[in-house]
Amino acid sequence: MKRTFILTALMLFAFIGSHAQSLDDVLKKHYAATGQEKLAAVKTFYVKAKISMMGMDMPMTIQMKKPDKFRIEMEAMGQKIIQAYDGETGWMQNPMAGAGTTDLAGPELKQAMSQADLEGELYNYEKKGHSAELLGKVNADGKEAYKIKLTNADGTVKDYFIDAGTYLINKIKVTIESMGQTVDVETKVSEYKDINGIKMGSKMEISTPMGNQSMVMEEIKLDESMDDSIFARPGE
Repeated sequence: MKRTFILTALMLFAFIGSHAQSLDDVLKKHYAATGQEKLAAVKTFYVKAKISMMGMDMPMTIQMKKPDKFRIEMEAMGQKIIQAYDGETGWMQNPMAGAGTTDLAGPELKQAMSQADLEGELYNYEKKGHSAELLGKVNADGKEAYKIKLTNADGTVKDYFIDAGTYLINKIKVTIESMGQTVDVETKVSEYKDINGIKMGSKMEISTPMGNQSMVMEEIKLDESMDDSIFARPGE
């Protein structure tokens, strides 16, 4: 009985060790495939994109600056919508929802803060206070993928699907709060481009219960000069 117990314990510890090593191995291959070391050295990130939704095409720009600044600007029906995070405060301007500047709070602020991570949430996830778990191989839209459950420091849970062949992210699933409701959001990532040795998905297809939209990145610039003032709340 004692021998059986010892063998069982050894097998259990071996399984736990191999499971943790498998997560580490998948992430290392993912980092190598994306050029993560080069991305980690990038200080600023600029994207000019086009959003397609509800039969309309809308121009968008995304600006990010390390360590934690983020700004997204979109034009819809002749109106400019801006959402930003300056590292401490999140704010928004949306003329279609009322004049002036409003502070981001609750789920909206959490989302803005997570978007400000230029390196990506999986990189150095432990140092950022996140936890990750490899849930094994699954079929993701007809392709084998590793499913990684990432629990952010703020409690948000995301499922990352990493292609078993390319080790690039092909899908992300997350449940968020939006306007007092819980919403499931699925983002499919495709059409990867090599930008200075960094692989970036240039097309994202986003599905929610409220409808679908797609975003195509038309221009990407790295390490362009970017003043902190563009992230600051107007009037500050």
